[in-house]
Amino acid sequence: MKTLNVAIIGTKFMGKAHSNAWLNSPRFFDMGIKPVMKLACGQNEEELKAFAETWGWEETETDWKKVIENDDIDIVDISVPTYLHHEMAVAAAKAGKHIFCEKPFALTTAEAKEMYEEAEKAGIVHYLNHNYRRAPAVRLAKKLIEEDFVGRIFHWRGAYLQDWIVDPEFPLTWHLRADRAGAGPHYDLNSHSVDLARYLVGEINSISALTTTFIKERPLPGAGAATFSAGSGEATEMGEVTVDDASFMLAEFENGAIGSFEASRFAPGRKNFNYFEIYGSKGSIVFNLERMNELQLFQRDDPAFAQGFRTILATEAGEHDYIANWWPPGHMIGYEHEFHHGVVDFMEAIEKGTKIEPSFYDGLREIEILEAGLQSSAKGEKVDTTPSK
Repeated sequence: MKTLNVAIIGTKFMGKAHSNAWLNSPRFFDMGIKPVMKLACGQNEEELKAFAETWGWEETETDWKKVIENDDIDIVDISVPTYLHHEMAVAAAKAGKHIFCEKPFALTTAEAKEMYEEAEKAGIVHYLNHNYRRAPAVRLAKKLIEEDFVGRIFHWRGAYLQDWIVDPEFPLTWHLRADRAGAGPHYDLNSHSVDLARYLVGEINSISALTTTFIKERPLPGAGAATFSAGSGEATEMGEVTVDDASFMLAEFENGAIGSFEASRFAPGRKNFNYFEIYGSKGSIVFNLERMNELQLFQRDDPAFAQGFRTILATEAGEHDYIANWWPPGHMIGYEHEFHHGVVDFMEAIEKGTKIEPSFYDGLREIEILEAGLQSSAKGEKVDTTPSK
């Protein structure tokens, strides 16, 4: 079997999720090219060594530039905070490496445009890991829309809600700094919602948005502060929060549909509530990530005495994407499986010389739309986001 060597840059939350997928995908899927977990890159040598031993990475390196310059590496997996994506992705593309990249894609449209153009110029496979596209229930939603179960789409209603920074003592991690994250949940959470809306409904032509920051200052982070984790140590200094805490966004789609996007980290009780509703002339679809194996479907042509939303369990092998490689019907899969599906599709694209979605182009469109949302909020006016031809 042909193999390609993978290097991962980043060893925290996403580094673990990606490593799990690189490790186990060949154990469940027949892959024409097998990924070899060659090199892991992180800043702390001791933590990096433990990470590599846990997940099976053969070698370690603390300098990401050396990783990209390494002739033995075929694929670069970028699993670091957003502000590092641009430089790494451009360098990897110029070095001819295939790229598997986390979201949000970039800090600005200018960065995103260069990343996309360099990847296209290099002729590499470039993938932006919006993992929720690869939940079987979301794939089912796409199929139902394409096969006209919903009809003409009128409405998209999306919400992505979390609650991990409601406490004003939660520290000023990189997620709360514009120079590191670009924006708050408007980028982090809405990037997923925008990707799903474009995937299921269509292109977005204009945006109106409102953003707000509830807590203006926070303690500087202690040791180990990270996503969902306050870290340790008592902070004695405060720092300014320079991103939004919540965002509301209205959209006009190219096909005439209208949509709403709600993103917040101030929704107590919502840990990872990624939710959407799609309403059309023939029916409606509802998805809730907290019940990710289920899709709700309503159809207007059902008999009046039997109308109502019905729940479809998207775990039927042969009927629902990816399921045949996992467990018997009715046995659940979870968050981590979406990453496996991304790895499998990414490797197949390399093998067959095809493109994969979402690509860096989708990342560019995502940032164009989200950046327009920030402009709209600042100016108090609608902003056109029609893609240039």
